[in-house]
Amino acid sequence: MPSTPQLPLQRVPAHKVGIIGLGAMGMAMAHNLSRQGYVLAVNDIRPEAQDEAQAAGMVVCESPRAVALLAAVILLVVVNASQINEVLFGEGDKPALVGAGLSGKTVVICSTIAPQDTIAIAQKLAQHGVACIDAPISGGPARALAGTMSMMLAGDPSLLASLEPLFNDLADKRFHISADIGDGAKAKLVNNLLAGINLVAGAEALALGLNLGLDAQKIFKLIEASSGASWIFQDRMARALKDDFAPRAATNILTKDVGLATAMAASIGSPTPLGEAALAHFKETLAMGWGDLDDAAVLKTYLAQSKRHKPAP
Repeated sequence: MPSTPQLPLQRVPAHKVGIIGLGAMGMAMAHNLSRQGYVLAVNDIRPEAQDEAQAAGMVVCESPRAVALLAAVILLVVVNASQINEVLFGEGDKPALVGAGLSGKTVVICSTIAPQDTIAIAQKLAQHGVACIDAPISGGPARALAGTMSMMLAGDPSLLASLEPLFNDLADKRFHISADIGDGAKAKLVNNLLAGINLVAGAEALALGLNLGLDAQKIFKLIEASSGASWIFQDRMARALKDDFAPRAATNILTKDVGLATAMAASIGSPTPLGEAALAHFKETLAMGWGDLDDAAVLKTYLAQSKRHKPAP
């Protein structure tokens, strides 16, 4: 593991930025900021991700705490709340990010997690003098790389205002949800519930067209230009029809998100029958062994089910 050099000062203090979690979205965000002149301190558990970051001129750190010692603002782009807690507060012999010398830092939670987890994490950070912004992201790696993704922002208005230049460089679609931590997470789950429903519905309709013997590209183009269109249909089914399931957004991630959304809805008695149906189909896709594939793989599940249930001639 490379040693941790001192982070050079560049532009203004807010540009001392760290990113923990260099998956599809985190790496795209890192490349975007690096291209804009930020000097980034980064960390990931995968050596290949750290090698890519180092080759791009980022400061690769040996631990999340090393990132926080160098950066004023730390973006968390890991998978779930369990990973966030491990990064921030340590586990076993792993050093915690928070601790002595980190008062005054700001942690920005970009992961999609349950709102109650976001609130609990922010409260625990506050005990260590570390500020928190609730800032889930959406749009996929291509938009993250281009700086055209969406961010749902919640937190102290003055802190949000101070970080607006950074957020502007990350996302050209920024939605200031409220001053209440947790509301960003709620808004993200509302969006991802609909994304999951739209994706499954689009795959179902396209699978029907294919099973009817219609030309795949013609029916895709028809839907893309007509009332059945949605952004996620256009994005994912275009890949699926090319048999391209390289994971830009893995199936297990959207399954997690839709599960969080339906659980959130159930906690307040808001019915989500379509969400539950979509979640069942995502779980079936996981059961087929396609959880690590792009979530466009939901089409594969419909086509596999069609073969199983095709009436005998």
